[in-house]
Amino acid sequence: MPHTPRGPEPITADPPRDEPRPLLTQSWLDLAFLHWAVDPADVAPLLPPGTAPDIPDGGEGATYVGLVAFRMHRIGWLRLPGIPYLGTFSETNVRLYSVDAQGRRGVVFRSLDASRLIPVAVGRAVFRLPYVWSRMTVDRTGDTITYTSRRRLPGPRGAHSRIVLRIGERIEEPSALEHFLTARWGMHSALLGRSMYLPNTHPRWPLHRAELTGWSEDLLAAAGLRVPAGDPVSVLYSPGVPVRFGRPARAGEPSPR
Repeated sequence: MPHTPRGPEPITADPPRDEPRPLLTQSWLDLAFLHWAVDPADVAPLLPPGTAPDIPDGGEGATYVGLVAFRMHRIGWLRLPGIPYLGTFSETNVRLYSVDAQGRRGVVFRSLDASRLIPVAVGRAVFRLPYVWSRMTVDRTGDTITYTSRRRLPGPRGAHSRIVLRIGERIEEPSALEHFLTARWGMHSALLGRSMYLPNTHPRWPLHRAELTGWSEDLLAAAGLRVPAGDPVSVLYSPGVPVRFGRPARAGEPSPR
C-alpha cells in the first residue's frame, strides 16, 4: 500500500468545502446503500496508484465494498440547467473506499451500470469511468422500493442485481460508520495513466433505516471482487441530495480552489 504522509481527513457529515464553480451538477435520488466488510488486502490491487484502502477508525482493520442503486437526475455542465432526458436515468454502482497521499478520502468505482446509452459512452470516453449500459428500473410502492439491473454492453452480458428495500424511520444521529460509508467528498480514478481526484459537495445526507426484504446480484463478482459471505452489514436508504462536482486534481496534489 502507498504511504500516506498525512493522516486521513476527518469524516464530516457536512461538506468540508464549497464548489462555487462546479464542473458538473446533478441530483442523486432514492438511494439504496448496501455494504459488506472486506479485507483491505483483497481490494488494494484494484485501487488507482497513489491510493490505499480507507479503513474507518475502530473498524478492526476492515474496509468496505458498496452496492449503491439510485436515480440520477438532471446532469448539467458548469452552471447550465441540468438535462431532463439524457441526464436522467437509473444507475447501480459497485464502489470501494480510498484515501490518497493528501489524506483525502474518496470512492473508487469498479462498475457503474446505467440505463442511458449516451451518458455511458461519455463517461467511458471522457472520464475513463467503467460505465456499462444496462436495463434498469426503480419502482416504489408505498414504503417498498425495488431496484433491478441487467447488463447489456459491455459484458459480462446478463450481470444483474435486484434489491428490494422497505424504508424505515429517519436516522437522527447516524453512527460513525454510517457517515464513513456515505459522506464521501470525492472520487479517485485513473485518467490517462494518472491518478485523479474529483471533489464533490452536497448537503448532509438524510438517511433512513431500511430492511432488505430481497436481493440477488453478481455485479460484485463481475467487478473483480471476492464476493463477501452473508448479508450486507449495513443497509440504508436516502431520498437524495443535489450534488456539485469540482475540477479534478492529481491524486498527489491539492484540490484546485
